[in-house]
Amino acid sequence: MSSNLLVLAAAAPAGGPPGWVQILPLVAMGVIFWLLVFRPQMKRQKEHQAKIASLQKGDRVVTAGGLVGKVVKLDDHYVDLDLGPGVKVKAVRSTIGDIIPPGGSTPAND
Repeated sequence: MSSNLLVLAAAAPAGGPPGWVQILPLVAMGVIFWLLVFRPQMKRQKEHQAKIASLQKGDRVVTAGGLVGKVVKLDDHYVDLDLGPGVKVKAVRSTIGDIIPPGGSTPAND
């Protein structure tokens, strides 16, 4: 009978912190992870979508594959690019990586 009392006394809480305090570090790590990873990624994605939406005929662009060309024709999903004399390709609009500003950089050999 006395052993049952010892087991019950050992199982009783000793006045430690409440259960929600133990979850607090996990919540804090989640918030920090969101601030450092997800939020900047969403911001970059919105900026990229705005660039793609503002494409115009005549813009010089760089594709995700590294091709540099001039926009010849725009469609809802595709872009026709002129890569050089007699070289035209069709690219998916979302694969455009960046728009090169007019008068961008000088060639490397100058």
